[in-house]
Amino acid sequence: MTKKYEAKRVLISGGTGSFGHTVAAKLLDSGVDEVRILSRDEAKQDRMRHDLADPRLRFYLGDVRDHSSVERAMRNVDYVFHAAALKQVPSCEFFPMEALRTNVVGSENVVRAAESAGVSSLVCLSTDKAVYPVNAMGMTKALMEKVAQSHGLNNPSADTIVSCVRYGNVMYSRGSVIPLFINQMKAGKPLTVTNPAMTRFMMSLDESVGLVEYAFENATQGDLFIKKAPSCTIGDLAQAVKNLFGYDGDIEIIGTRHAEKLSEVLASREELARSTDHGAYFRISPDNRDLNYRVYVEQGDTTQEKYTDYDSHTVNRLTVAETEVLLRALPEVRRELASFGLSDVAK
Repeated sequence: MTKKYEAKRVLISGGTGSFGHTVAAKLLDSGVDEVRILSRDEAKQDRMRHDLADPRLRFYLGDVRDHSSVERAMRNVDYVFHAAALKQVPSCEFFPMEALRTNVVGSENVVRAAESAGVSSLVCLSTDKAVYPVNAMGMTKALMEKVAQSHGLNNPSADTIVSCVRYGNVMYSRGSVIPLFINQMKAGKPLTVTNPAMTRFMMSLDESVGLVEYAFENATQGDLFIKKAPSCTIGDLAQAVKNLFGYDGDIEIIGTRHAEKLSEVLASREELARSTDHGAYFRISPDNRDLNYRVYVEQGDTTQEKYTDYDSHTVNRLTVAETEVLLRALPEVRRELASFGLSDVAK
């Protein structure tokens, strides 16, 4: 974290998850005055309290669905990371209204509370599943992005900057398949793969935190930031895990789960047409046209045909060997290698 956050109060909604835990530790190391965690799970809060053991870490029990609990946690805060969400694709398919209440209504509560509290900058975390969504999770995250962007469309001179970041699979996060593979190996079971040809973007937890920090440093009203990322097939990922751990068990194909896509898109061609290339990142500016359209015709965009989607099937595809290198760089994987007696491999 940069010195920008020194002597500041930062709130992380959904802060007991993998992202929140990592970013809270980094913020505390950077010297912030206070890090607030807003979440509804007191058991996870208690574990985090003991894990980080820092008096500057403050916990607020509440739910983003409840505006009053968000407002209470937001008082006198300078920066907000909005990570609270329902993220599991299958469960959101069975309970779409729950996804709507958390991912959309909850995000609206966070945006309104941030503006009322005079927050300097709010960054909302989104997912590649929000692009051309086919499942309830992706649809509600797409609407979350629209809620965030509408703040700037309706309040172009607002003091609170609201922006979004979008990324794909975060390796070794709570929803990652990598810990599942390792647990299956420990149990001597086959590694279960939905579809070996399925591709996903690969990003480390540190890279996801870096993307959010980049947004805080560079965002203007309504911006969306995307980190360029390689992809790999799920079959190659499973094989890379097997190779790293010297595991000779089988890979079992179990079939695609509820509403999963064969590939994911981090940025659509329509979005890339209004993007700027920042090297490791894309900045996608909002469409700032107002509602005063001409009666019969409106000036359109003639540049979209120059772009193609930033799709996990077409970006740089990692080989099995390259995926092994990527996995070996993860501290969680290195710890697991050591527990298997393979610490020399992790160096």
